Amino acid sequence: MSEDPETEHPKPAFGWAAKDSSGILSPFKFSRRATGDNDVALKILYCGICHSDLHAIKNEWGFSSYPAVPGHEIVGLVTEVGSKVNKFKVGDKVGVGDLVGACNNTNSCQSCSDGFENHCPKQIFTYMGRYYDGSVTYGGYSDWLVVEDRFAVRFPDSLPMDRAAPLLCAGISVYSPLKHFNLNEPGKHVGVVGLGGLGHVAVKFAKAFGAKVTVISTSPSKEKDAIVRLGADAFLVSKNTEQLQLARGTMDGIIDTVSAVHQIVPLINLLKTHGKLIFLGPPDKPLELPVFPLVLGGKVIAGSCIGGMKDTQEMIDFAAEHNITAEVEVIKMDYVNTAMERLAKNDVRYRFVIDVAGTIKA
Repeated sequence: MSEDPETEHPKPAFGWAAKDSSGILSPFKFSRRATGDNDVALKILYCGICHSDLHAIKNEWGFSSYPAVPGHEIVGLVTEVGSKVNKFKVGDKVGVGDLVGACNNTNSCQSCSDGFENHCPKQIFTYMGRYYDGSVTYGGYSDWLVVEDRFAVRFPDSLPMDRAAPLLCAGISVYSPLKHFNLNEPGKHVGVVGLGGLGHVAVKFAKAFGAKVTVISTSPSKEKDAIVRLGADAFLVSKNTEQLQLARGTMDGIIDTVSAVHQIVPLINLLKTHGKLIFLGPPDKPLELPVFPLVLGGKVIAGSCIGGMKDTQEMIDFAAEHNITAEVEVIKMDYVNTAMERLAKNDVRYRFVIDVAGTIKA
């Protein structure tokens, strides 16, 4: 297979790519495979900008490859289906998130058997991955996509595609731990650390589950948004020791969305006995982990990474039922570099979404 991105596959495609760790995105011609028997092809309408896109294009985690077309919060319309596809038809609204492949061996892979393709050792990410044929995967900052049908989800008509696109990463990233760590029960007290792209939808999902929600943030200016706009019940400034002391031992679980290095002992202290602190954002440097407060309180620290395909479809359907969408700023494709600069400064409330179909120009 040709190593030239423009000729390695038979179908031409166009997007914006980072060519090196500067992270600067620019127009990029490449190619995608023909639609296979189990594939769906889709015209991309919108694509959210996830903070992990910024980490990836700048190689901040140390394993990026270039050229890189980011984007894993993809919504669009089906334009072609393979001969063995019964799940979708041309014209359907669909979404594609972080995954485009896994081993799919339900006999030998416990993760795939249990519906957790996100934990499969052979998971294939939507961009900067290696597909089954060895070719590089390119994401949603592009005009179209072809994907195996099991890694696409049906989008309900009631969900606005621009505001719901971020749910395909941010939404499932918070829905999955709320569900699997039993924080989706009415009356539970859930803390949310960080009121950004993930944090703001965590508030919405936790409230829809019937939880009491407390936002924990370094930014006092976000209190009004948290309570009035998003519906949180309480707000703590993480540097205010008096506030933290008053809330000590009150939370059943905490969803920590912050990917920067930060202290975790104050968060552990907020948990009830057997409470759970769940990390969603991996910092680029190790966190200091004190064991005593865990042992003495019978507390748990865990991590969570997106979710499987069954949970993703369930999350989208739940969002439609409860009218949950992200708070977004829709941008043109040629604004993407400015958006990345603003994202690095946390200057967005709360998610950028690219109007791909309306603004991409080859």
